Amino acid sequence: MQLRVFGRTGMQLSVLGFGCGAVGGFMVRGDPAEQERVIARAIAAGVNYFDTAAQYGNGESEKNLGRVLQKLKPADVVVGTKVRVPPGEFGRMADVVTGVAGRQSGAAGLERVDIFHLHNPITGTGGGTALSVRQVLDDVVPAFERLRQQGKIRFLGMTAVGDTAALNQVIDAGAFDSAQIVTTCSIRPPPGHCRKTIRRRIMSECSITPLPPHGRRRIRVLAGGALSARSSVTRFAGPAPEPIGSALSYDADVDRARPSDGAGGGGFAAT
Repeated sequence: MQLRVFGRTGMQLSVLGFGCGAVGGFMVRGDPAEQERVIARAIAAGVNYFDTAAQYGNGESEKNLGRVLQKLKPADVVVGTKVRVPPGEFGRMADVVTGVAGRQSGAAGLERVDIFHLHNPITGTGGGTALSVRQVLDDVVPAFERLRQQGKIRFLGMTAVGDTAALNQVIDAGAFDSAQIVTTCSIRPPPGHCRKTIRRRIMSECSITPLPPHGRRRIRVLAGGALSARSSVTRFAGPAPEPIGSALSYDADVDRARPSDGAGGGGFAAT
C-alpha cells in the first residue's frame, strides 16, 4: 500500500482509507467477528486510515471500530471522526463540539482524535443544517482549537460540502489542516469528450488550492454505491443515499453510472 504525507499534518497515510459509514452499513450493522476479520485484513494490506462519524448508525460505527482497534492494537493507525452540529444547537456551538469530541474519543477507545472534521455543509449565509462562513470561523474554529490545545484532537478537518465560494473562504482562512472532497466519476461526458478528460476536470474542480494536494482526501468516490451500476445493496446497507452523487436522486446516479454503448457518451461503470 502506498503511503503519502498527509498535507501539513506530517502523518503518513495510506492512499486508500477504510470508510466506516452508514451507507455501506458494515461497521454499523455487520457481524462483530466479521468486522474484526475485515479490519485486520485491511490493516495487513497496509490501510492505516479509518474514517467514521457520530452520525454513522447513531454512534454504532465509532463504537464498533473502537472495539476492533482495541482488540487488534495496531500500530500507527489514524482515526478521523466528525461532528455535525444540529440547527437547534447553533447558539451553543462550543459546548456541542466539546461534548461530541469527548464522547467520540471514548467510544473509539482513543486518548485523542487524530482528525476531527466539521460535518455540516458550509454556505455563505447558512440555513437549515448548513453553517455560514462566519459561524465556522467565529464559533467552530475556536472550539476546535481549544480542543487541540487541551490535547483532545490532533488536527482540524472539514467535510467540504456546501457552496464552493464559501468553502474556499473557509479554507483560505488557514485554520483547517485537511478537507474531504466529494469526488465521483458519475458525470456523463458531453459528446466528443473522453472519460479521461472529464476525470481530469473533476479532479481540477475538486482541488481546493490553499491546502497541500495530499491534505485532501477524496470521499464518496462510488457515489453511495451508484457506480456499481446497480441499485441492489448488501444486507448491511442503509437506504439509498439521496442525493450523494452527482444527480438529484440515487436512481439517476445509477443510470449515469451505467456503461455507455457509444464511443463518446454515457456514464462510468466501476471496474
